[in-house]
Amino acid sequence: MKTLSPIVALLAATACVGCAPKGETPRTDAPAATAAAPTDSITTPPAATWCAQLPRAANRALTRVDVPSTWFEVYRVDDGVFALVESQQWQEAISYLVVGRTGALLFDTGLGMSPIRPVVEALTPLPVRVLNSHTHYDHVGGNAEFGEVLAVESPYTRDNQRGFPHENLDSEVVPASFCHGAPAGLDTATFQTRAWTATRRVADGDTLDLGGRVIEILQVPGHTPDAVALLDRANRLLWTGDTYYDAPVWLFAPETDLDAYERSIARLAQLAPSVTRLLPAHNTAVAEPARLGEMKTAIRAVREGKVKGVAEGGGSQLVFTFPHFAILTTQALLDGTRTDGKAGSSGLKVLP
Repeated sequence: MKTLSPIVALLAATACVGCAPKGETPRTDAPAATAAAPTDSITTPPAATWCAQLPRAANRALTRVDVPSTWFEVYRVDDGVFALVESQQWQEAISYLVVGRTGALLFDTGLGMSPIRPVVEALTPLPVRVLNSHTHYDHVGGNAEFGEVLAVESPYTRDNQRGFPHENLDSEVVPASFCHGAPAGLDTATFQTRAWTATRRVADGDTLDLGGRVIEILQVPGHTPDAVALLDRANRLLWTGDTYYDAPVWLFAPETDLDAYERSIARLAQLAPSVTRLLPAHNTAVAEPARLGEMKTAIRAVREGKVKGVAEGGGSQLVFTFPHFAILTTQALLDGTRTDGKAGSSGLKVLP
């Protein structure tokens, strides 16, 4: 078991006081030989601070849907759109089920700590395809439960299809990672994510017709090489994955590409006037479209050195605080250090 160290100032520094940023744990595999070696920095939020905020106000404003699960909280976000929230683990991962007349799309499958398929089947009898916002462990945990999984074509994605072993994820299942203990049936001593198979490759601009509902796929690399967003133009909804959420946004891993992230957030910010809601992958199931423009301005200010960051994570990370979110990155990335983005990663390692 690895040693835990608390986040001291990050929670209080953001407008989302008490919002836990996603946790981090080291990986044992090294990045590309040309890159700086990531550090083994592990952080976890004070459970009392984070759990006391649940359910988050933005989620409370939505309609709760009863499902046969004590782990997933399900909220109706819009007609035919359900948020499956895993709020009892500090990642607070959110998956989305989008239902049309003839089919459904599950955008992310969560942590993999409790089966997600029974929850999906309680919400729709229609055939379900899976697509991930990116392939960090907390978004692909239930992929192996489904027969049809769509994925972008990239070495990074193919590497992550092997699943993540327990030694990469053990710090995500320590007692402090849960509000009320691990979900029933989870063996925290062996927890891992299973390998999964992509049955079809998708690319930027592809559309998925669910029957009366067309979903457009937007590739938005930066947080990871394989990050995607989803756009429902007719219903004015934009799923942002980990490219944006109302909390400290993680931009510190070896696979992070800040140049690509800036281009991606600028692309999404252009869409803000045409959508009414953002649907992020952590903490709250809805966010304001105007946040995208704010993030576009914020990341440029950070990279130009116009704002001062505060050291976190034992000094290996820098947090830059803004009114509605924060940016969590490292000086090495700000200085231009990059890997080739081909090696898979759970997203839990820090590039110093």
